Amino acid sequence: MSKHSNIQSKIYSLPELQKAVSIWRFKSDKIVFTNGCFDLIHLGHIDYLSKASDLGNRLIIGLNTDSSVSKLKGEHRPIKDEHSRATILASFSFIDAVVLFNEDTPLTLIEEIKPDILVKGGDYKSEEIVGHDSVKENKGEVVILDFIEGYSSSKIEEKIKSDTKS
Repeated sequence: MSKHSNIQSKIYSLPELQKAVSIWRFKSDKIVFTNGCFDLIHLGHIDYLSKASDLGNRLIIGLNTDSSVSKLKGEHRPIKDEHSRATILASFSFIDAVVLFNEDTPLTLIEEIKPDILVKGGDYKSEEIVGHDSVKENKGEVVILDFIEGYSSSKIEEKIKSDTKS
């Protein structure tokens, strides 16, 4: 298998992912789930995702589709299309699966996947995280990881805009 096809094989539809999750569960792998837009990958993302990966055996990323990102962030986003964003994430060795979702939240994905650990970054409280109740009902845990200060896609976008005006 070529390196490119190996990367592409980590991008799943939900039915394909459900089959993979069944196999991983059979092997007693601990499944970690997080989600986001991941539009402009930066050091904060790498730190967050690698730490999330360390919490279990398999890291699944729920990735907002282009239309979902536009609804959340505005019509000027995403900057990179969903195929590009999914391929970049799938290229990281510590990410096992990327699955796109078009809804406003990843609740349906979380309920279907039933991760052992649901991870978010920032200053959330566990009960504010979409899917926290579903994960806890399935005896999973919710983990909140700290962000590295000064790194955000929005700040990068603003810097690019201000630099092009000069």
